[in-house]
Order: sequence, then C-alpha cells, then structure tokens
Amino acid sequence: MTIGAASMLAGHGGLPEIYTGYVAVCYALVAVLSLIHLDKHAPHAHFGSANRITLARGMVASLLGGTVPVVTGLDTGTLWAASAAALLALVLDGVDGWIARRSRMASRYGQHLDINFDTLMMGILALLAWQSGKAGVWVLAIGLARYVFVAAGWVWPWLNAELPFSQRRRVICVVQIAVLLVCLTPLMVQPLSSLAAAAALGLLLFSFTVDTLWLVKNGAGKPK
Repeated sequence: MTIGAASMLAGHGGLPEIYTGYVAVCYALVAVLSLIHLDKHAPHAHFGSANRITLARGMVASLLGGTVPVVTGLDTGTLWAASAAALLALVLDGVDGWIARRSRMASRYGQHLDINFDTLMMGILALLAWQSGKAGVWVLAIGLARYVFVAAGWVWPWLNAELPFSQRRRVICVVQIAVLLVCLTPLMVQPLSSLAAAAALGLLLFSFTVDTLWLVKNGAGKPK
C-alpha cells in the first residue's frame, strides 16, 4: 500500500520518479523496527487495532522520508500536504495508545513500537528541516538524541534502568514533532524556523537531563 501510494505521487508536485525508491528504503526501515521486540507482544494472540494504527504512522513516516533527498524541489502544495501528513501522524500518536488501553491490548511491544516510530518521525522531520534550509545541521540532534542515550547505555549500563512514567516526556515528544512539522510549512522561514527548532531541541535536552539525573539520584549507577 505504501509503495503504491508513492508510485501514484511520483511525478507530481516536484516529486521525481525515484521518489518511489526512496520511500521503499524508508519502508524497509519501518519493517525492521516493527519486528524489534515482537516477542514482547505476548500474551496477546492478535496484533490489535492500536498496533495497526501505529503501523499506519510508520507508513506516513515512509512517505515523508522519501521526500528528504528532494525536498528543495517540492512545490508549495506538496509541502503543505507533507505537513498535513505529519499532523495526521501526530494525531494518530494519541489515538493508538488510547485504543490499546480501551481494548486491553496494551503491551511492551506496542510501547516500544510507539517510541521507535516517534523517534523515526522526529529524525525524518529534522532531516527535512535541515535539507530545506529551515535550520542548521544541529537540528539533527533532535532525531539523534534518543539513539545517543541508548548508545550511552552500552557504555554505562545503569542508563538502561527503567524510568517511571512521565507525562513530561510525552508532551515534549509531541512538541518536537509539532514544531518540526510547522517548520516544514512554507509559512515558516528563517530566522524564526531556527529559533523554533532550537527551543524544541532545548526542551528535549532538558528532558534527557532530568531523566539522567533521576537515574543518578536513585542509585542506578551505583554498584550493587
């Protein structure tokens, strides 16, 4: 379905024919992310509507990711459509968790899938902001922050300790995606786009700092 949609879009609005190939590469990444932690879907026997909605967000991310190499050639209408698609993914981000809880299909797999796709979407939108000249290369830190934190956990395993639920974390994630999708619109230009992205990055770094300090304070880094 994703590749079919990309084929229909290719050749319109500044999207070249190779756009379909770019989308295919992004969708391959989505497929890999979908398989990670699949064992944590137990004890549920069915995939569930919530996870299907999360996968729909992955499809949207693939279509957006395919525009990264060609974003400077997109016309105004396509940029607005891309921003609307990112907004749709953001709305679905709030729907899938609600459905999982209502249907009693919440699982660790769904949680990981949600986080992975959020991170992927932020990375794609950060790349679009950079490639379109809306912000400097530093904006990629928004998409890389979680991966850096995970990589740091390989060096300092105490960073892998489970963190308590935080509404702050969820709100700041939404802010990142919202700011970056607004930056993608034709209305947002420099230097306002850079200032908005910098503020979003500042919030993200603040959130990671708070979580790291919590781990330190609660003795996660102390030998047992």
